[in-house]
Amino acid sequence: MNTLPEYEVYAIRYATREARRPNHFIGGDSHDTPQPMDYFVWLIRDAHRLFVVDTGFGAEMAVKRGRTLLRTPAEGLALMGVDVKLVKDVIITHLHYDHVGTFDSFPIAQFHLQDDEMSYATGRHMRHKQFNHGYEVEEVVGMVKLVYKDRVTFYQGEAELAPGVTVHHIGGHTHGIQCVRVHTKRGWVVLASDTSHYYEHFEKKRAYTTMFNVGQAVEGYSKLYELADSPKHIIPGHDPLVLKRYPAVTPALQDIVVTLDVQPISE
Repeated sequence: MNTLPEYEVYAIRYATREARRPNHFIGGDSHDTPQPMDYFVWLIRDAHRLFVVDTGFGAEMAVKRGRTLLRTPAEGLALMGVDVKLVKDVIITHLHYDHVGTFDSFPIAQFHLQDDEMSYATGRHMRHKQFNHGYEVEEVVGMVKLVYKDRVTFYQGEAELAPGVTVHHIGGHTHGIQCVRVHTKRGWVVLASDTSHYYEHFEKKRAYTTMFNVGQAVEGYSKLYELADSPKHIIPGHDPLVLKRYPAVTPALQDIVVTLDVQPISE
């Protein structure tokens, strides 16, 4: 009987910003209190394979968007012994600036993307600010150029990238956003990315303010539950609580890198 690999999975915090609760929920929120947003890239690896999930943004974009860059994604990955120049596979959950910026720091990588995301990012809906404001034109163009170099692999729906690593189209936040399912020593972990920015989104079926299709987003929460071994196996895309619920890799990496393939240390 074939046994699936058990991957290590890490969340690497590279940036942050101050925000308030009403910023994060359609319809606002009755509690106008601080709710910061953290920015992550994720690392999946075992002895034989390595995947980076998303490529974040850099210093120039941090200034443009008013974010606090703590370290570049490349610097964050280097803390885990990963040289971005040698990474062969990068999963892009969607093409927003904070998930595909710095893609050009990965010179040999193959990028894994949903068909619907490229169609959305280059199609008719980008005429409208409410849909295009999360994208940077030059980054989208850069990915199109990589298509012509055969460095983008496209998927429609669900696909296995390697034994124990699959991608799943969710939609909602963008038309083509996907999550990543990973087999670990604690079971199936789902990297939700922006299919659920915060724990509160999937736990309470609330929707983030930047949204293409609210119905897809809310239905997508059920998909996250189906894919994960338990709600504790779902990792939201921007929630600072991730750093509190999971242990740091080392004391020196406290509040920078946490291990997701172990049970959470707090609720």
